[in-house]
Amino acid sequence: MTEILLPLFVLNLAMAFGAGLYEMRVVLPKWFPVSAGQYTVDRQAMTELESGRTFWGFVTTGPLTILTLANLCLVWQSEGAAHDWWLVASIIALAERIGTFAFFIPTAIRLQADNGANSVNSQSIIRRWIQANYLRNLLTLVACLLAMKAMLLAH
Repeated sequence: MTEILLPLFVLNLAMAFGAGLYEMRVVLPKWFPVSAGQYTVDRQAMTELESGRTFWGFVTTGPLTILTLANLCLVWQSEGAAHDWWLVASIIALAERIGTFAFFIPTAIRLQADNGANSVNSQSIIRRWIQANYLRNLLTLVACLLAMKAMLLAH
């Protein structure tokens, strides 16, 4: 199983990292345009660029979450040179997954549905989203690099 799940984990983490960079540079500026130094929520853009349902659900929400949990189960049973690298990569990916389910998904749903989405409160939420997104992408990159190291050591 290691020969299958660990490379799939690396591949999915790499894809999620690249897509996360794309989302930061292309999607988020459309969702949260800046006007007079203030963020606004473009609910129409959030609906039209529904990356959560059209992309993320097929790449990370389901697959990366399942791969993270499967790799955690496998690493608990493993030994050898790859173990520590693989364990840390899996724990970091789990932290990123928890953050996604606890903050990013519910916040996107709330902002999309909120009629007062351009309030003062939404400014702090959007700023928090953008700042946390840097951390989320960093966690994904670090998990990917550690999992790659584990994959090299496992073979």
